[in-house]
Amino acid sequence: MKEDIDMRTSKSFAKCEKSASTSRRGSSIAWRIMLAATVLASTPAIALAQWSGTDDAFLPSPVRTVSTVPANGDVNPYGVAFVPGNFDTGSGALKHGDILVSNFNNSANLQGTGTTIVRVPKNGSPTLFFQGNSGLGLSTALGTLQYGFVVVGNAPTTDGSSATAMPGSLLVINSQGKLIQTIANAWIQYPWDMALVDQGDRAIAFVTNALNGTVSRLDFKVSSTGLKMLSAKTIASGYVHRGDPAALFVAPTGLVYDAARDRLYVASTGDNAVYAINHAASTQSDNGQGFIIYQDDVHLHGALAMAEAPNGHLLVSNNDTINSDPNQPSEIVEFTKEGDFVKELSVDPSQGGSFGLAVKSTNDKAIFAAVDDNAATLIVWTLNLP
Repeated sequence: MKEDIDMRTSKSFAKCEKSASTSRRGSSIAWRIMLAATVLASTPAIALAQWSGTDDAFLPSPVRTVSTVPANGDVNPYGVAFVPGNFDTGSGALKHGDILVSNFNNSANLQGTGTTIVRVPKNGSPTLFFQGNSGLGLSTALGTLQYGFVVVGNAPTTDGSSATAMPGSLLVINSQGKLIQTIANAWIQYPWDMALVDQGDRAIAFVTNALNGTVSRLDFKVSSTGLKMLSAKTIASGYVHRGDPAALFVAPTGLVYDAARDRLYVASTGDNAVYAINHAASTQSDNGQGFIIYQDDVHLHGALAMAEAPNGHLLVSNNDTINSDPNQPSEIVEFTKEGDFVKELSVDPSQGGSFGLAVKSTNDKAIFAAVDDNAATLIVWTLNLP
């Protein structure tokens, strides 16, 4: 469904580009959105295409793609995060509006062995932002803090199989792309995804754990020197979690935190459902699975990563290992917080390509970015809002 283009990326990206074959819908008024064909690479100008929202949906039609493969050949892009306008870039390589993508596999396509984060600027070619030592596996747990820190989940294996998965950690990286801190404790058990809530001098990291099917809340004090953990708590548990030869793990994954409701939404892949946890930032109890807000066997095929659209809807990717349907491959599904289906969009004609996604919005624009694991690419849409 996506268009092919002749991407003129930097030589290191072009020579290493390859496919990764393993892994993995308004407001009350109708939207009319001008879809700007944004290509985050040094390509010629592309004519605008128009999409008219007549169903209060957010998801548009696919636009363009850019490679996420760095010089070392890492593939299987997982996490997606924007560098926000309040991020302290300092003298570092990051700029406001950049998109960061974490790679989970190495050049041999072994899961849980990728070591790189790629920077995709608003204009120009992708560049390498961070490269760690071997023994990492940079997951979908990727976020930023305004103090100038990038936080990413390290979910490693030794041979690409779930049998050798280790608990892992959260890595704190500064704006220069240097690792300054590793956070490892009993509440981090293979960090599969994360919702990072930036409160300035404080931060909350909600983390889904693939090894035990739980959601942890980690509370931090943040300063220019890094993160200091103040408390940790298991706030949800009981989700399906198991190893899987294709997906590596079937476990709770995507998280979205609704601050206005103090509610955490949890995408549980194995349950093929999205749950909600009330009082997520303050509860001192384990709330079990919480309560289901969305379960749809027609459109859900292994609910995975999640993001919130500017219209308040939730977007969830699907890994196609649960309730598989070859006629609905690599879908991102849009639904309301009341559990109503809105729209779906495929990022790849084959199954297993949909994973990490993120949305950034301003007063007049929304930028939506999602990875295609199969092609090791990032797809970016720029939408002009009314």
